[in-house]
Amino acid sequence: MAKNTSLYFRIVEGRNLPAKDVSGTSDPYCIVKVDNEVVARTATVWKNLSPFWGEEYTLHLPMGFHSLSFHVMDEDTIGHDDVIGKITLSKEAIGSQAKGLDSWLNLTRVDPDEEVQGEIHLSLQLLKDTEKISLRCQVIEARDLAPRDISGTSDPFTRVIFNNHSAETSIIKKTRFPHWVETLELELDPEELREEGTVTVEVWDWDMVGKNDFLGKVEIPFACLHKTPPLEGWFRLLPLGNDEVDAGGKLGALRLKVRLVEDRILPSVYYQPLIHLLVESVISPTEVEDSSALTMLEEVNTVESRQDVAMTLVKIYLGQGLVVPFLDYLNTREVNHTADPNTLFRSNSLASKAMEQFMKAVGMLYLHEVLKPIINRIFDEKKYIELDPCKIDLNRTRRISFKSAVSEAEVRDSSVEMLQSYLTTIIESIVGSVDQCPPVMRVAFKQLHKRVEEQFAEPEHEDVKYLAISGFFFLRFFAPAILTPKLFQLRDQHADTRTSRTLLLLAKALQSVGNLGLQLGHGKEQWMAPLHPIILRSVASVKDFLDKLIDIDHDIVSEVPQRAVFMPSVTVKEGYLNKHKAEGPQLLSRFAFKKRYFWLTSETLSYAKTPDWQVRSSIPILCVCAVERVDENAFQQQNVMQVITQDNDGQLHTMYIQCKNVNELNQWLSAIRKVSIYNERMLPSFHPGAHRSGKWTCCLQVDRAGCSRTHSAVTLGDWSDPLDPDVETQTIYKQLLQGRDKLRKKYVEIPDADQTSSNTEPNTDSVLSDGAECYDALMKPGQSVAARLLAVIEDLEQAHATFQRREKEDGTSVILNP
Repeated sequence: MAKNTSLYFRIVEGRNLPAKDVSGTSDPYCIVKVDNEVVARTATVWKNLSPFWGEEYTLHLPMGFHSLSFHVMDEDTIGHDDVIGKITLSKEAIGSQAKGLDSWLNLTRVDPDEEVQGEIHLSLQLLKDTEKISLRCQVIEARDLAPRDISGTSDPFTRVIFNNHSAETSIIKKTRFPHWVETLELELDPEELREEGTVTVEVWDWDMVGKNDFLGKVEIPFACLHKTPPLEGWFRLLPLGNDEVDAGGKLGALRLKVRLVEDRILPSVYYQPLIHLLVESVISPTEVEDSSALTMLEEVNTVESRQDVAMTLVKIYLGQGLVVPFLDYLNTREVNHTADPNTLFRSNSLASKAMEQFMKAVGMLYLHEVLKPIINRIFDEKKYIELDPCKIDLNRTRRISFKSAVSEAEVRDSSVEMLQSYLTTIIESIVGSVDQCPPVMRVAFKQLHKRVEEQFAEPEHEDVKYLAISGFFFLRFFAPAILTPKLFQLRDQHADTRTSRTLLLLAKALQSVGNLGLQLGHGKEQWMAPLHPIILRSVASVKDFLDKLIDIDHDIVSEVPQRAVFMPSVTVKEGYLNKHKAEGPQLLSRFAFKKRYFWLTSETLSYAKTPDWQVRSSIPILCVCAVERVDENAFQQQNVMQVITQDNDGQLHTMYIQCKNVNELNQWLSAIRKVSIYNERMLPSFHPGAHRSGKWTCCLQVDRAGCSRTHSAVTLGDWSDPLDPDVETQTIYKQLLQGRDKLRKKYVEIPDADQTSSNTEPNTDSVLSDGAECYDALMKPGQSVAARLLAVIEDLEQAHATFQRREKEDGTSVILNP
């Protein structure tokens, strides 16, 4: 039974940070670490002691984690960046908050002795004979130790301590993955056997000058050594244990939002009954208004979790090849329940959220193709644009005329001209993208158009069928992407203040386009009037675009594999990277990396000198068996990853690729891991160093067998997450479990006798003799479906309980037989 761990965190803002620069301010950014491995870096907010970041991330960590830390740094153009402070949250502290953590937390000082990482492989045994008693500790190896030297490595040695006895291993220089395989023995007095002490194993970095640096420790109760066989395994290194001192707010504070989701995933067969009920809801509904498993899920679903549930359902039905019937079922119910067309899909119902998440799941690459060129242009040009007279700042714009000072009218005229240019490009890109739009998306909109047209057939509601589609397409898809490009992976960083204002004005204008210009002139923002003509002129082309969008054969979807988020031939990620392939006798050097353009699909990782280069080199994704980080000291370069492949003869080949920053590194690691996650020949271990002079730079060993564990399933959570029906169905089960009592009370429990009859007892014999028809008449509407759904929930609950009980009894994973 698998374990699924997902960590959601948002770095909102900071306040009262100390000044680190001579100018009396700081240039703060955040580095986020999971178990001391950097997983994210925020943008730098220049010259600000109360910065706003608003950056959020999701991490999938199937192997779990121990701690999450946020380090606030001050960026310096020359020299090393300054450390301001940090916040560390243990997994237990995060997990104790059922709804997640959302609060201001004070920064604490960074203590080098607390910045430890890695594990050590030990075997401990208590030896007793007639002549002596000794504690034998075999120190085998360690991995992923903290780098303490300027070279990015350490010179580690191990010390074993019990009472007044101690012994040390040899020093292994310049490695974070030392192999000792040394046996240390401590001779004990007989009376020490009765003591309840602790055996401490410490790891240190040896320094020729100055004191040694602490790398971590392991503490083992002496009582554990009285047991047989010998105690052996990998032990996580812990800090010295100095309590982090809250500086009383002197170092400032961060506002963080953190949530941990942990699930035990049952074997697939246990989820089939629930999937069957969900599928049954959309492929064989007796009447769309009848109760079903889907409608009951919506009843117990909370507003806070609706978006997550909507995305989960979209993925479940994508996996079943039924996403269009699913959306049609929800949309039909929504349309039938709407009397006023002006309120259609305006609420955050399950139908609205499902359509929104569906567009992100299947249309994100399409959105990138349409919007990325114009978004990049806006970011590159950084024009000062403002239409609101109350917000025009003449000091922020460049001089338009060299003859005199810039006037407010000149700023406004220039802004109108630039906005019209940007908006025209955006509209033309969208209305010309019919063929680029995914077929499954077009068919879903075709069904929506049909349902709305059937419900609002009156001539005065002619535009409603267009507004229903454009409301999703423009207002919930394209406009939000323009407003916050980073959240849609259109840019690596949030926009600065000037560009953000331009994007906001364009998003407002595009919303008016999506509303077909029907609300122009009725709002408070009359200063947007100069854009009204271009908006009104676009209405005809938008309607024509929507007509062409839904002009598609419904059966075409059956020809398209829907059981994946993206098509095999579609480029998932692309961009310039620096490549070095570890082949041949030449030495690897930092200068051996060459700039290449890379493309990633679910079938190949390919590269060429430029995007337009005719000849491409390709690696089949099926050959990928590991995608991992590379130690900085391997090439004296940061942000390097390796793609390890295996050919038909079983030979391993490694390609080293350098990214421009840690965020790009994590994005590429995640993207390649996702497309190769189902490969059968994934490696359990790897070398984080390079092979040079007959040995690996990381562990100084000759063997090809890796010295560190691989992280094949550790990925960033986003729209491109692979479909995983077991994980997705587990999420739905948890929602239903929380609402079980509500469902039972509404659908199953029989009202009191005095509420169902007056003064007379029911004739039981008559009920029984009349058979099923009379029994059905006594049942509440939806009672049969609810009973089946509740039975499925109880079966899943029992399966989880059985697993937990057996796991607790024998301490091992169990495979349940259904």
